[in-house]
Amino acid sequence: MIWPFRRRARRRRDHWWTVFPRLWRWTVWITRLLLLLFIVDLFYLGSQWPDWEGLSKNAIPQSNFIRAYKKQRQLDKTLPPLRWQPVSFSDIPKFVGRMVIVAEDSRFYWHDGFDLLAFKDAMDYNLSEGKMAFGASTISQQTVKNLFLSGSRSPLRKWHELLLTWSMERNLKKDRILELYLNIAEFGQGIYGVEAASLYYWDKPVSELSRVQAAELAASLPS
Repeated sequence: MIWPFRRRARRRRDHWWTVFPRLWRWTVWITRLLLLLFIVDLFYLGSQWPDWEGLSKNAIPQSNFIRAYKKQRQLDKTLPPLRWQPVSFSDIPKFVGRMVIVAEDSRFYWHDGFDLLAFKDAMDYNLSEGKMAFGASTISQQTVKNLFLSGSRSPLRKWHELLLTWSMERNLKKDRILELYLNIAEFGQGIYGVEAASLYYWDKPVSELSRVQAAELAASLPS
């Protein structure tokens, strides 16, 4: 009666030992697959990589969000018309830029594209509220997302955003990044950029905005 019991126990132990080599093989293959996907993604990013030199001095381009809205409106004519009138940085009052920075990214001129302190504060607040009330994307990150990416929240899109933000911060001056953002940020459905927003809400160019109106414009961005 003792020997059969011992045999069964040995078989059970042998069975567990055979699992580990299979787990190791699966781990190796998964690692190889992830590495292959990473390489393919790098090739894709390389083929889509922005012309930073051109972006640093050429005219303000249409953002990916603007192009997506134009396509959406072709399918749904009930949507408001696209409003977008880019202007040069010199035509935007300095206090407009300052107020946008205060509202969106107070350490814009001090960080390298990523504000870890703002991220920690936002996550602490979200955890205390039990919901994702605030994000922590910098103006640089938002500029990259609007220009080149989509509104998707997928990890892959976020990974692309991080790489592009890192590269943009090393190729463009801060004032140029802010100029791009002020000209492509969304201020309402179909309203992109501070000039279009100023004309729509106050029927005047951004160069004529008062400080109170600029503050109201900046305050609308987080929402």
